Amino acid sequence: MTQQNATQLLEAVKEDQALQARLKATDNPEAFIKIARECGYDFTIEELEAEISQLSDEELAAIVNPGWGTRRHIHPR
Repeated sequence: MTQQNATQLLEAVKEDQALQARLKATDNPEAFIKIARECGYDFTIEELEAEISQLSDEELAAIVNPGWGTRRHIHPR
């Protein structure tokens, strides 16, 4: 069940800019977990890392920097 909480948090981060800003403001995994728990998500650092490892580069980029979409339409010079 806690692995599902990590999944739900990552989905919520895509939609909630305030939550996204709070989580991006920390690079400390313990602080990240604490913020997630305050929002009702309960999981371990290992479960979060496992969930993140399953994301594609594009999915991870959408969470980390949602203002930048995929750039597949741009051709390198």
